[in-house]
Amino acid sequence: MKLRPLTDELFRESCKRMPGGVSSPVRAFSGLNMTPLMVASGKADSVLDVDGHSYIDYCGAWGSLILGHSPPAVVHAAGEQIARGSSFGIATPYENAFAAKIMRHFPSMEKIRFVSSGTEAGMTVVRLARGFTGRSLIVKFNGHYHGHCDSLLIQAGSGVVHLPQASSQGVPHELIQHTVSLPFNDTDTCRRFLREHPDVAAVLVEPVAGNMGVVPAEKEFLQMLREETARSSALLIFDEVITGFRVSLNGAQGLYGITPDLTCLSKIIGGGFPAGAFGGRKEIMDTLAPLGSVYQAGTLSGNPVAMAAGYATITALEQSGFYSVLEEKTRSLTDPIEEFIRTHQLNLCLNRVGSMFTLFFGVRQVKRKEDLHSLDLEQFQSFFHFLFERGIYISPSAYEASFVSSSHTQQHLIYTRDAILEFLKREYSR
Repeated sequence: MKLRPLTDELFRESCKRMPGGVSSPVRAFSGLNMTPLMVASGKADSVLDVDGHSYIDYCGAWGSLILGHSPPAVVHAAGEQIARGSSFGIATPYENAFAAKIMRHFPSMEKIRFVSSGTEAGMTVVRLARGFTGRSLIVKFNGHYHGHCDSLLIQAGSGVVHLPQASSQGVPHELIQHTVSLPFNDTDTCRRFLREHPDVAAVLVEPVAGNMGVVPAEKEFLQMLREETARSSALLIFDEVITGFRVSLNGAQGLYGITPDLTCLSKIIGGGFPAGAFGGRKEIMDTLAPLGSVYQAGTLSGNPVAMAAGYATITALEQSGFYSVLEEKTRSLTDPIEEFIRTHQLNLCLNRVGSMFTLFFGVRQVKRKEDLHSLDLEQFQSFFHFLFERGIYISPSAYEASFVSSSHTQQHLIYTRDAILEFLKREYSR
């Protein structure tokens, strides 16, 4: 067991000042029976804790750091912008340049607006969809997390999975009565519901769920959503906060070849800084103030440092072969593990899309939240501790995704692969 005296002391002090000692719940390592990680610095594919222990990082700020920690081009771009000014609360040319870059890769986004987080993006697209259609009902899917805004916390993923109730205390029933959560990848049930409810304003979906672990949509399911929303004049909204620029340069919508009406982005587009965006068809986006009557605002929206860092990040992703190399790196880690699971017919499965993956213990297939009822949380806890003691850090929840970045070295990937295989051999050879 690694001794972490400074971490333990800092966490005790943090608990006196912050609820749970953290600024976001999953960081508290709930259910892991250990003091959470306290990071002092990060470089490339690793982080260093306050006690001087190094960890190969597969969380990567929950998927935000596709280039790894402190990539030189991003550090340079952000530093130059800080010298020019870190915030203005005034329109800047940096927003326009970054908007044009994003829209080249996401042609469904005919207009775009920047915000400061994925939660803001999710909250605003719901308001926008209701304002544009004049309808109230929103459809989401069990296990999908769209930020912590009140009306979307029903049957959500991420840290909400651990709550004993379907939503959250402090959310009045009146705020969620117009949100319906349906089973993901259940084509017949969802088609039937949409045909029976012509008052649906929008369907909001993660095309690849990342907050109940990695669970990709079946293509026919997304095609059905596109057809049924078009038929009833409801809007189809893709939440690509995680998948945007992660699974491909064109996001999941490029991967599946399906065009939504609105799209949410965040994480990677901030280049390590807080940033989010949403966009879509021109006539919908023009419903926003100051052109229309749907209101949204934010002092730090389009923050110039985040715009500069995001622009530098996407420029790096545009380099020829970036995603094929990232795919090869990820598969060098995950393919041998998947083969070992198949060969030994183990009671677990690995889901992967591009450079995001999750190992699910206690289940042989995960296509929807309902498949997670028998998830073995004790086994995940043992797995997390096993890797952590060997200097490998994965996302600290059985319900989250882990990520490979372009900065992960082959040496570290092989080391991680061998450590995971060692754990599986130890646990399943008893």
